Amino acid sequence: MRVFDVLFLCLICSLALTACQKAKSCITVTFDGLPFTLCEASSPSEIKLFLKDEAGKIYGSFDAVKSDLQKTDRHLLFAMNGGMYHENRNPVGLYVENGVAMSKLNTNEGPGNFHLLPNGVFWIGVNNSGVVAADDFDAAGVIYATQSGPMLVIENSLHPAFNAESKSYRIRNGVGQTEDGRIYFVKSEQPVNFHRFARFFKDELETPNALFLDGTVSKLYSEDLDRNDRGQDMGPIIGVIEAVP
Repeated sequence: MRVFDVLFLCLICSLALTACQKAKSCITVTFDGLPFTLCEASSPSEIKLFLKDEAGKIYGSFDAVKSDLQKTDRHLLFAMNGGMYHENRNPVGLYVENGVAMSKLNTNEGPGNFHLLPNGVFWIGVNNSGVVAADDFDAAGVIYATQSGPMLVIENSLHPAFNAESKSYRIRNGVGQTEDGRIYFVKSEQPVNFHRFARFFKDELETPNALFLDGTVSKLYSEDLDRNDRGQDMGPIIGVIEAVP
């Protein structure tokens, strides 16, 4: 049984057998003998992007997002940094929040991982979502979107630039979606190269398309794991939220 088949099974019920405890959103799994944190959003409607608060200040941290959500009786289930950004922490490529494009699609050639074409877009609509190469992105009906690069998996194939023997090892995070709509967020807990990270999405999670989010600032917040990675301030943040009961 693959890791995603067991990710959201209920935890062991209490002796009272009243009801199963709430299933976890994030777990730690192993692939090729290395640890990865794997998180799933149960619905696209739970996923939000966060860059600036109402005053126009960049959030920069999970704590700032959590504090803002508490004002509207919502809380953060899990989150990770959501794409590459400039020194001023504004997005390098496309960024859409609440239906408003705050920066444009960027398919220019250039240095660095973002420009290792094709790069891609993770987008969320009202009841749907997807990961696509930037050239295939359609903005119709999109509420949230973030661009990053490179694509890890493109139509069931690894990015052609990836080399299994590459010595470029980093802590990396990314997002992928299966054919049946499962949305997976992954963070490697040890340095890995692009090839191995992409294979986790393709071979283990079976996502036909997956997108690299970052390998310099890869941080995770998880309520399940009692984890809140701190350090360098972030640009865009992807968060999965729910209303407080």
